Order: sequence, then C-alpha cells, then structure tokens
Amino acid sequence: MGKIKRKLRKIRIHHEGTDQILYGGIGIVLIALILWFAMPQNHIPFWIFIAIFGTVYSIVLNFYRCPIRYFEGEDTEKIVVAPADGHIVVVEEVEENTYFHDNRMMVSIFMSLWNVHANWFPVDGTVKFVKHFDGKFMKAWLPKASEENEHTDTMLVTPDGQEILCRQIAGAVARRIVNYAKDGDECFIDEHLGFIKLGSRVDLYLPMGSEILVQMGQSTTGDQTVIAKLP
Repeated sequence: MGKIKRKLRKIRIHHEGTDQILYGGIGIVLIALILWFAMPQNHIPFWIFIAIFGTVYSIVLNFYRCPIRYFEGEDTEKIVVAPADGHIVVVEEVEENTYFHDNRMMVSIFMSLWNVHANWFPVDGTVKFVKHFDGKFMKAWLPKASEENEHTDTMLVTPDGQEILCRQIAGAVARRIVNYAKDGDECFIDEHLGFIKLGSRVDLYLPMGSEILVQMGQSTTGDQTVIAKLP
C-alpha cells in the first residue's frame, strides 16, 4: 500500500494545551503586574516570581509543542513507526493474554516531561476498536505499568490483516489520556492518534517475526523513527 496522507492542521502548540497556556499566561501577567505596582520600592519579589513561574511556563510550552511531521519513506507498507517521542525502555517477547492469547514482540517508549506528548498512528490501516481502562498511576517506566496503570488500547489492522496493539499509558504525573481514534476509522501514519498529558508511555505489541529495528535506550522521534518491519 502506497502512502496515503490526510492533511494535518498546522499546529505549533497542541490544542490540548490551549486553555492551560492561555489562562496560565494571563494569570502570570496579572500577578507580575500586581507585584510590580504594589511594591514600587522593592522589585525583588517581582523578579523572583518571574524567574520561577517564567521557567515553569516555558516547560509547559515545551510540553505542548506539536511539530508538523511527515514520514520520509516513500512506502509505509509493513512499516511500523514510533508513535511517540521518547526513548525505548522495553524490547522483549511477551505473552499477551488480553487480546491475542499468544506471544508478541513488545516495544515500549517512555515519554519524559521534556518530550513532545502528541501520539501518532504507528501503521496505516483500520481502527478495529478503542478501549479505555481505569487503573493506577505508577511510574510509567515500571514493568507493571503496562497492565496496572490507567491506559487506552487501540487495536489497528494493517491492509494485509495483521493486528497491531498500541497502548497509551498514564504515568505517575499524567492524569489524562486523549485518544482520537474511532472504531472502524481508517488510520494513516502522519496522523495523530492522541495525546497524553505529562510523563507517560506508549507500548506496541507486534506480531512474532517482526524485524525490530530499535534497541534499549535508543531515542525515538514520533512519526519518524522506524520501530520495526512487519513479517
């Protein structure tokens, strides 16, 4: 299957962060003005406030970045791309008993506070189903987080019928998983799957025989790094 792209909106700051950035910025400006005019003889509190909350605001802006990306390969057939920015924390064969009831190759990407937290579809195909599960909020890089933390599962079916499970996992700080996929929708590499707010993780469950092209500790770039080639 050749690459089929839908047009993406040119978003520099992800719409999931619009309210936080807008109201946070207004709040910082108002408090800064109050400190400046309320204490005209002593601007030290003003500068301390600006230093602390200016830094926090910059981190939030960085977190909600939404770069415009397109996969550079000409053909996406049998290609699995990284669904997120971050680094690889798991590459192993596991027994998956929730859906597949057989062995799968599991590749996990941990997203720190410093990473872009938009998520991309890892393959071209169709959305079979989306399921959300409530759970704990353990540190996302822990092994048990994949099953015990709050998570959303998106089952994708490639054009040749292979099923790929993409699991978005909330972390110790993240409290909200956003998923845009709908049952029965077509999906394509370059499109956004969703967004996870603050530190979190995305797991991929791939068919046995897939050629894994990443290794432990490797950095990934969402929609750019090739994770694997399907059998």
